[in-house]
Amino acid sequence: MIDLRLLREDPDRVRASQRARGEDVGLVDALLSADERRRSSGTRFDQLRAEQRTLGKRIPKATGDEKAELLKRASELSAEVKAADAEQDEAAAEAQRLLLALGNVVHPDVPVGGEEDFTVLETVGTPRDFAAEGFEPKDHLEIGQGLGAIDMERGAKVSGSRFYYLTGVGALLELALVNAAIAQATEAGFTPVLTPALVKPRAMEGTGFLGQAAENVYHLEKDDLYLVGTSEVPLAAYHMDEILDARQLPLRYAGFSSCFRREAGTYGKDTRGIFRVHQFEKVEMFSYVLPEEAEAEHQRLLAWEKQWLSALGLPFQVIDVATGDLGASASRKFDCEAWIPTQGKYRELTSASNCNEFQARRLSVRVREDRDGKQVTRPLATLNGTLCALARTIVAVLENHQQADGSVLVPEVLRPYLGGRDVLEPVAK
Repeated sequence: MIDLRLLREDPDRVRASQRARGEDVGLVDALLSADERRRSSGTRFDQLRAEQRTLGKRIPKATGDEKAELLKRASELSAEVKAADAEQDEAAAEAQRLLLALGNVVHPDVPVGGEEDFTVLETVGTPRDFAAEGFEPKDHLEIGQGLGAIDMERGAKVSGSRFYYLTGVGALLELALVNAAIAQATEAGFTPVLTPALVKPRAMEGTGFLGQAAENVYHLEKDDLYLVGTSEVPLAAYHMDEILDARQLPLRYAGFSSCFRREAGTYGKDTRGIFRVHQFEKVEMFSYVLPEEAEAEHQRLLAWEKQWLSALGLPFQVIDVATGDLGASASRKFDCEAWIPTQGKYRELTSASNCNEFQARRLSVRVREDRDGKQVTRPLATLNGTLCALARTIVAVLENHQQADGSVLVPEVLRPYLGGRDVLEPVAK
């Protein structure tokens, strides 16, 4: 959630942020009103309680008519205190509800607009000219089936549409990607973490996934638990309700987990193959830093993602995601989009998001530091970045490194994790 002080001191900035996101600007004024009611009823409650305490000291010393009047006032005060307390609680609950509905305040440099209004910041590598090489590229599913690596039919038979099996070299390729990604993250100073796939409502709400993203979340009603769509959720909640020592920061975790997404609203989109599926695995980077370090850490996360995609030999572009496509928690997000030859365009493979203090405030993760000899406690900043979304990365590797005979060259970074093999060969039919 945002800082209420920012809302009070600069409501126009928050209004502009909501407007840029395409969200309800009226939330800002409704929240200001609820916050004012909460504070005024709190002040009235304190005043009435002070009068109640003063009266309590006078009553034992009073006699006759004076005592009767004081007792009558005490009775009235009791009702007024209860009413003020109830009004304060009601206003506080309303303010909290509205506060949770507000998205993070967007960074001033973020391009304004919807999904297609991003800015291209950089292009790395050059797509292959398959025509010059003398053959038409196959899509990842045809390649994967030829390698005995992807089985969509049995995935649909067992689990339904958008589920799949990875078999043979497909399974080995995914494991190689996981191991190589974790190795890079570990070398960069990240602590590897295997995270829970099920989390409590507060963890999901605290990371901002029960707002606009709720339609894509799987909920187990009987247990009141949620299947995570990214290990960002359990990693953000890892230090929930904790106060960290500033000397520990930055804390960096590389989480590996299965991810589950309904993909609501994508009917008819990317239905072929494993590009858009309901379950996939991912290696996610997550950072806890001091707020003033957040922008620099954001650039570091992006640099690690670029390092990874370059090591895989994938042509890609880096985009600055537009305001309407940010997600509630991010103030700014950079995507790396890899070239997919058979689609003739760049598609998202990784994202790096700066959430500033937004998630930390919701999850009550704070940092204690020494300032001028005094201990100060405040919210810290959280950031997340995809290092490797396995299914989409397999798509990009198969299509970009395919050969005319149906084989696939293995990127050098993966070879140590594939027994040294440098090529994936089609299986005999």
